[in-house]
Amino acid sequence: MVPWLSKTRCGPIGIDIGSRSVKLLQLSADRTRLCEAACWDLPAEPAANPGRQDELLVEAIEHAREGRNFRGRDAVFCLSDKQLFVQNIRVAQANGDELKKIVHFEAAGRLPFSSEEAEIRFIDAADVRQGDSVRREVILLASHRPAIDRLMGIVEKTNLRPVAIDAEPAALLRCYSKQFRRDDDQHRRMMFVNIGGSTTCVVIARGSDAMFIKYVDLGGRHLDQAVARHLKMSDEDASALRRHNGDRRADQRDPEISQSIRESVRPVLDKLTSELSLCLRYYSVTFRGQPLDQVVVGGGEANSVLVEWIGKRLDLPCELGNPLRAFEGVSLPGHLGQWDIATGLALRETG
Repeated sequence: MVPWLSKTRCGPIGIDIGSRSVKLLQLSADRTRLCEAACWDLPAEPAANPGRQDELLVEAIEHAREGRNFRGRDAVFCLSDKQLFVQNIRVAQANGDELKKIVHFEAAGRLPFSSEEAEIRFIDAADVRQGDSVRREVILLASHRPAIDRLMGIVEKTNLRPVAIDAEPAALLRCYSKQFRRDDDQHRRMMFVNIGGSTTCVVIARGSDAMFIKYVDLGGRHLDQAVARHLKMSDEDASALRRHNGDRRADQRDPEISQSIRESVRPVLDKLTSELSLCLRYYSVTFRGQPLDQVVVGGGEANSVLVEWIGKRLDLPCELGNPLRAFEGVSLPGHLGQWDIATGLALRETG
């Protein structure tokens, strides 16, 4: 067979720039098969100089692509908690351009930067009752243009062609929505929890429609710091201890070390579940009569122990996310949950 006839057409490369690593993932053009994926760890401590930190990100993306079978230069990047302002807000009922004007006016008084220097988008969630009146619940997503310009500066140095810039919460929802495509699933209300290196992204959705989004300032670094304090070691050693212990099978873990880690991280996990409870409470009060059906936990920090912990405290069915469940025969290194954002970016339609 002529070689070029056997080449699989691929979609864009989804590039997830996290606080601890850079993940690249590419699917076939019809978004049904995995073509390639790679992860490259970032230095434990970010560079003090923003310019040098950007150089490290460029180098990480280049290292992740080197020697791999990524095809083409098209890529989808995303805005994360570092570049996004996200907030559920309630505004007067309106449609079309009128609703857009109302949201932009409301955003001006809420953004931590000038609205004149902001890119503002919003998700129209639903009508909600507030007292005797009916209001419109929308999810405000805004980014400071200098933050976007900085991201584009990184992109330009990678020699990749950005075909889209997505919002991280949208990528998270898109990833898992692909797995729930039956008619019954379109009415299921689910909470998706991505626990990353520095923050946790929470998305509550009905089917593929987002109803609530929030970032919680808790992640893997906070767990490392808790272990470091409790066991009197460096953050770097604590991170290695947690990682090595978590990667082993349950019957191969040292019981004493496992117990010490559990005691260390309990306050952080209690705080995390309290924050998730607050998200759930806001949702329950806002969207009355629409209880959640399930919680899916993903991200690089997701594991079965954490899933059990969250499920018990929220009193809801909770499962460990597998972003690649829809793609048969896929095997990737590390925790599968770490690939959910990159998968959602690779699923983004750009045509």
